[in-house]
Amino acid sequence: MKTKNEPLAWVDLLRIFACFLVVLSHSCDPFVAQFDAKYDEFLTGTAIGSIVRCCVPLFVMISGVLLLPVKMDMRSFYSRRAKRILIPTIFWALALPVAYYLYLTYGVTQTVNLNIVMEDHTLAKTIQKLYLFLFNFNYDIIPLWYVYMLIGLYLFMPVISPWLAQASKKEIRTFLYIWVASTLLPYMQMVAPILGYQGNYGNMGILGICDWNAYGTFYYFSGFLGYIVLAYYLVRFPLEWSWKKTLSIAAPLFLMGYAITTFGYIYTQKMFPGSYANLEIIWLFSGINVMMMTFSVFVVMQKIKITSSPLLRTISGLTFGIYLCHFIFVQMGYDLIYTQIQLPAYIQIPCIALFTFLMAGLVAWMMSLNKVTRRFIM
Repeated sequence: MKTKNEPLAWVDLLRIFACFLVVLSHSCDPFVAQFDAKYDEFLTGTAIGSIVRCCVPLFVMISGVLLLPVKMDMRSFYSRRAKRILIPTIFWALALPVAYYLYLTYGVTQTVNLNIVMEDHTLAKTIQKLYLFLFNFNYDIIPLWYVYMLIGLYLFMPVISPWLAQASKKEIRTFLYIWVASTLLPYMQMVAPILGYQGNYGNMGILGICDWNAYGTFYYFSGFLGYIVLAYYLVRFPLEWSWKKTLSIAAPLFLMGYAITTFGYIYTQKMFPGSYANLEIIWLFSGINVMMMTFSVFVVMQKIKITSSPLLRTISGLTFGIYLCHFIFVQMGYDLIYTQIQLPAYIQIPCIALFTFLMAGLVAWMMSLNKVTRRFIM
């Protein structure tokens, strides 16, 4: 088990790694969006985008490592978390729509479906976004969907912590077994209509889900909650595996999950061309294929012996800020690299990601130098 003062250098490394994977994931989006228009770019975006799907679950698992079990009273925990997350979220929810409006109005952009995007970035629409984020995220702040979800996890952490603290290894594993079963639900829902299931009064939910009930059988055991419990479990009960055994299990498991993700995404695109809703089922973070990849990366990173350093801690400390502001730099990177540099997509995508990570990192670092702006990125 970790102690309060124990430096977790591997967690800092994992946080940086996960943050770059998020940036790389979003750098694939314009290429994936080509679909049949430029099928080679779609395939490249799919291949790279699929391999990084573990990015967000890894971030969630880091929260499980660092925050569970909660050892302070509920009010103190909520207060501390609120200061950590609400101020940056509100700031970027206001700043990014304005930045997007200015960039798309006065800059040079080659956005896919530019006309549709511009319709969503008029002055009137931009002003609306400055308060509608209270209900949900919008295009300009797409990465903030994670923050809305994370707040929900924070609310539940003090509730589940007493059980985790006293639960046996077997009891936590039982929870995780049920959670793993829930990762099959997206595929059950895809298969059900093929077997003749026609839904309930037009609602295609399964296992009790209908228009008047969103909470199916596995609702309380599904989703990102399982990742924070899994992280806690792996830290409290570390796998006593050698490097050889770790790699012999993690590598095939990762490759299997990646194969399901990639080829499943391509197959689904052929079955439902142009349909993001159906495509997202294969890329769901709570699907078993992504879980397999996430588990594999986590157990490998957990075994890495690395010495903490000021540089590692500094970059790790900037990752939240990088995450919050990076999306607009993906747009800029795409406009700069895709239109100006004639290279294959498999080279352009990493270049866009590197440009984005460095630019967002620079912004986050500059903001960290001032005690006022620091509150918006840390």
